[in-house]
This record gives sequence, C-alpha cells and structure tokens, in this order.
Amino acid sequence: MQRDKFFSIWSSLHGDVPVTGIVKGWLSISYAVVRPLHRLRVTPNVLTTLGLIAAIATWPTATTWLAPALLVLSLLCDGLDGSLAMISEKTSKRGAMIDSVVDRLSEVFWVLAFYRIGADVRILFFAAIFAFTQEYLRARAAGLGYSDITAVTIAERPVRASLIFIALIAFELKIQLVSNFSVIWLGIQAVSLVYLSSVYFKRLQSH
Repeated sequence: MQRDKFFSIWSSLHGDVPVTGIVKGWLSISYAVVRPLHRLRVTPNVLTTLGLIAAIATWPTATTWLAPALLVLSLLCDGLDGSLAMISEKTSKRGAMIDSVVDRLSEVFWVLAFYRIGADVRILFFAAIFAFTQEYLRARAAGLGYSDITAVTIAERPVRASLIFIALIAFELKIQLVSNFSVIWLGIQAVSLVYLSSVYFKRLQSH
C-alpha cells in the first residue's frame, strides 16, 4: 500500500480529518514502522495483545525503571496496531471495538501503577472516571453516526500516559512529584470533560 492511500484510509476512518502537521508526521513514522511488520506477517492483534501485556506489566514493575519503558511500549503498540490494520487492509468494526476495550483496560493498569508509586487513590479514581467518561462520550457520538465530531482536548490518551510516565521517572529519581502530577491530571481531565461535553452537545443539538 502506498503512503497516500494509507493517509486517505486513515482520514476516512476519522471523519475525513485532513492529514497535516503533527498528524501527518506521526502517520508517516507509523507507516514506516508497520510496513516491515506487515511483510513479516505480524497481525494487528499481535500488537494489540503485546500492548495490553506491557500495560499490565507496568503495575507490578511500577517501582522499577522497567515501568516507564513498558508504558511507552504499551502506548506505541496502541498507536501502531491500527496503522498495521490499515496497511494490511484488515480494519473492521470488531477490531475497532477490541482495540477500544484494550485501551481502557490498559489505562486501568497505568492507574494502578500510578497508585503503587504513591498517588492518592481518591484523586486517581475521579481522574480515571473523567477520562473514561470522555472516551465514552466520543464513542457514543460515533455510535450515533456523528463521525464529524473530532474535538481534541488537553487530556487525550497520550497526554495521560505522558503524565504517568513523568511521575514514574520522578519516583525513580526520588523527586517528590507524584502527588503533583496526579492533581494536574485530575484538573486537566475535568476541564477536558467539560469542554468535550459542551462541544458534543452543541453539535448534536444542531443536527
């Protein structure tokens, strides 16, 4: 599959969003990585499973240097499995549903890792609820047929992963930032949920 076709398929699957800027940069990298995987007959499900295993492993290894690497591997696999499905021409609603479920399960173990290094369970609980509600709103809107709803918030999944990643690194360096980053996550997640809810309800009312 040529790169332009790859871009076109991605755009059609995301409400005809233009492939430009950072998105184009990431997709270019993703395309270059998954092409050899496709030739080696690696399937999207293999990457999805590897990503989930890596996410689960961040929990028992949270207090070691291995945890940040596992979290990054988990996030990369999540970003690449969809690209591999596109280049393999194996995209399906079933695959999308499995990917979404795995994403949520992965985040549960990220949160458990965050808790293990000392984050307040109450803050993490509400931050996670807000994050999952944000993703539910997005999925529900798509389920209603509103694929044009593409609002981006300040607390997307890569941002959530980045905050936990920095907290894990800080913990290993004996820097007291775990509580700070959990509060930051809660704050931006709350703002993001309010923003996304407002955008979605306004657009849905206009239809």
